[in-house]
Amino acid sequence: MRIASGGIQHETNTFANIPTTLDDFVRDSQCGPLLEGGDVIVNRYAGTGCIHGGYIDGAAIADVDLLPLLCAKAQPAGIVEQSCFDTMLDWFLERLEKVLPVDGLLLDLHGAMVVANDEDAEGAFLEAVRQRVGKEIPLVVTLDLHANITSRMAELSTVIIGYDTYPHVDMNERGREAVQLLVSTIRGEITPIQEFRQLPLLTMPPMQCTSREPMQSLIATMHQMEAEPNVLTATIAMGFPFADIVDAGVSVLVTCDGDAGLANHKADQLAGSLWNLRDELQPRLTKIEEVIHFVENRAKGLTIFADGSDNPGGGAPCDGTIALQAMIDAGVQGGVVAILYDPETAAQATAAGVGSTIPVQLGGKTDNRHGKSVLGEATVQALCDGNFVYGGPMLRGVAEQLGPTATLRIANVEVIVSSQRRQCLDAEMLRIAGIEPTQRRLIVLKSAVHFRADFEPLAAHIFDADTPGIHRPDFSAYDYQHVRRPIYPLDPNAHWNRLP
Repeated sequence: MRIASGGIQHETNTFANIPTTLDDFVRDSQCGPLLEGGDVIVNRYAGTGCIHGGYIDGAAIADVDLLPLLCAKAQPAGIVEQSCFDTMLDWFLERLEKVLPVDGLLLDLHGAMVVANDEDAEGAFLEAVRQRVGKEIPLVVTLDLHANITSRMAELSTVIIGYDTYPHVDMNERGREAVQLLVSTIRGEITPIQEFRQLPLLTMPPMQCTSREPMQSLIATMHQMEAEPNVLTATIAMGFPFADIVDAGVSVLVTCDGDAGLANHKADQLAGSLWNLRDELQPRLTKIEEVIHFVENRAKGLTIFADGSDNPGGGAPCDGTIALQAMIDAGVQGGVVAILYDPETAAQATAAGVGSTIPVQLGGKTDNRHGKSVLGEATVQALCDGNFVYGGPMLRGVAEQLGPTATLRIANVEVIVSSQRRQCLDAEMLRIAGIEPTQRRLIVLKSAVHFRADFEPLAAHIFDADTPGIHRPDFSAYDYQHVRRPIYPLDPNAHWNRLP
């Protein structure tokens, strides 16, 4: 049995003003997996906590031939340039042509990519693949929990499997599940019938977290459904609200074995359960000044301020300074900001060396929506090459890089300054910079939720930030022009009319 795999991953923030280019994909895919495929992908991802790691591990368990063709990713940012997408799609299709015929395909996509000429980039990708392989070859697609799933995507796929967790700690498991369902389909052991429901609902990242209520119980309900006879898999996609497109928002899918009626019923049931939680899924935010007061007067142990508004994992620049400036002004002791993207300052610190004092214009260089540059004198406390391996539950075992990285002390606040834009979701990203998080009082993390996988066990208190930015979890901060209407909570009277 021969199975081809591959995909393009990007989460597009249409409110961001920096487009995503082919150079971004080449850099963030670390060249080899994007440009070469095959053994390069296997060597990089086998046994790791990502989707392609699950594909590789699952194929070995099933004893089938996996043919990885392309694994492209870029950090979330603005709209993907059309020529960039077209080039990568052509690469995938050319490699696919060379290995045909295949018995099935595994497609590792995100679900929230927007390109210049098509706001449903994954739908365009699937359509092009279908044109090459025909309607009969089974396509199993894995998507991020933040996918903005379209009817085109659902119609063109045999099965869509979304992540069950946020933070995304189940990627390897979902990859292995995709292999299992695809192999069973090819062997004729099951006949997947998939039903899709799109709800008139937008939600923001903090309360999408599956280790918090109400998502924790909702996912448990979904797992109970998956354990029922003839239910093969179910997916809750919470959507990516920072994409102003028609299909942004929440959706569900249920796939049953040869039973369309059951799939319809279960999809309505799951959608109804989610819709009933719409008010509970709206976030509560806290200002940095309140958190500083809490740390100084009441906190015991580590406090984390999740600066999701400047989360590069959702397309933000990662050089926002609102929290940093407030900590400096308040004279915070034992405070850290991680990680601030400023390659210019990182290079300046590297040239000066450890122990040097340098004048800095720190952060605030990408736009005017995340705070002004912090001006002052900073001491170079530590330097490193920025290379690390994820050690926490999310992406465990995957090698990554921050580029040349400096740890600066400005006033009494430590700031980790990187040359590459990365979400701070793993404690190893602090440790390589000389900071042990358990020995600090207040850490500002440029992350919305993913940090919880590794940092939550270390923290006594966690607050969702009320800061400005293009990933701010507050609907009033955005002027939506294209999303379908009515939709909750933009339209409080929006309703879901397919309750079971």
